[in-house]
Amino acid sequence: MTGKPTLYSYWRSSATWRVRLALNLKGIEYDVKTLDILKKEGGENLTEEYKAISPRQFVPALVINEETTLIESMAILEYLEESYPQAKLLPSDLITRAKIRGICSLIVSGIQPLQNVGILKSVGEEKKIEWARTWITKGFQAVEKVLESTSGKYCVGDEITLADCCLIPQTFNARGYLVDMTQFPNIVRIDNELKDHPAFKAAHPFSQPDCPDVDRTAEKAFSI
Repeated sequence: MTGKPTLYSYWRSSATWRVRLALNLKGIEYDVKTLDILKKEGGENLTEEYKAISPRQFVPALVINEETTLIESMAILEYLEESYPQAKLLPSDLITRAKIRGICSLIVSGIQPLQNVGILKSVGEEKKIEWARTWITKGFQAVEKVLESTSGKYCVGDEITLADCCLIPQTFNARGYLVDMTQFPNIVRIDNELKDHPAFKAAHPFSQPDCPDVDRTAEKAFSI
């Protein structure tokens, strides 16, 4: 990679949050291009200009150079891991790598899409909170069960991995939808362990340049 990459981002996008975490953990400097995807007049991601960057018009997108743009958070995470050996987020052991990817998949494919803003609009205003809470809870029940056998200090053992990059944003979403977190002691413990880590603090939605002046203590949904 020549020069700094540019990350197309929205402050409370959990998919973008995962990528910010990996960039921060690896010490990669990057520029941020913010998009207000919930803008009342129409999301800034819905322009033809951004469609040329990301055909599905989702964030994140990571522009490597003028010829190369990467989309989809997990593909970006894998690229960063393969391109930057510092601060490894996947160990060399193949079984452990598979376990980490399994946790990532449970969250990225099995939970987050079901509580994403587009789905919740289809569900309707009256039912969206219950819907999100139901599917996050079901997904976290599976994640918690896996963590019983894989976790040490973090999701898998005592080193930060891609699984932690996926878990922390989803935990934030769960609290936003008022999920009862007392039933997930391992998830809560790992979240507490990482909340003051510099890379995680810097990647947090409330630390982003496009974060509005919001009530950061209110029990309300900040997720997307």
